[in-house]
Amino acid sequence: MYAVVGCSNCEALWVVEGRPDTTSCPRCETRHRHKKLKKFVTCDTAEAAKDARSRLLAKRGGFADAARDLDSFERLGETAMESGMSDEAFLAASGLDPDEVEAAGERAESGRERSLSREEAVRTALRELDAPDGTAVREFAADHGVPADYVDRLLGKLERAGEVTRTSDGGYRLL
Repeated sequence: MYAVVGCSNCEALWVVEGRPDTTSCPRCETRHRHKKLKKFVTCDTAEAAKDARSRLLAKRGGFADAARDLDSFERLGETAMESGMSDEAFLAASGLDPDEVEAAGERAESGRERSLSREEAVRTALRELDAPDGTAVREFAADHGVPADYVDRLLGKLERAGEVTRTSDGGYRLL
């Protein structure tokens, strides 16, 4: 059971569920005993109580005709979603081709699977390649847009830092 009640101090209206001992006004925060509050409307559902409160507020503000034509909150939400322009129409009105935008989005989504920074690309090559040598690491990194000179500099840096060592056959191994 839901009731639309009113504050005796500031005349605010709000919805109360059930029959609590006390309730506070959301506007002035005055504490009221529930049984002493004026109950304007009682309803079985929260949505019906919200609609009743809206109609009371509209009537109070002199908008009785508008309140009579007012849809429920749920229907208003549905109407708002239906009334806007579609994404495709918005893109077209903005001067963009919706098909090109969709294709770009798909390319971006597919690129996320393996989007690596320069250093991550080199470290991933060292981790995932079987017996990685300089050439294989450079090729793997090149597939991710990393220039060969950067790969060589980073491999030297990692070797000096003791994170990578060279194997006897000229390959690299992470430590």
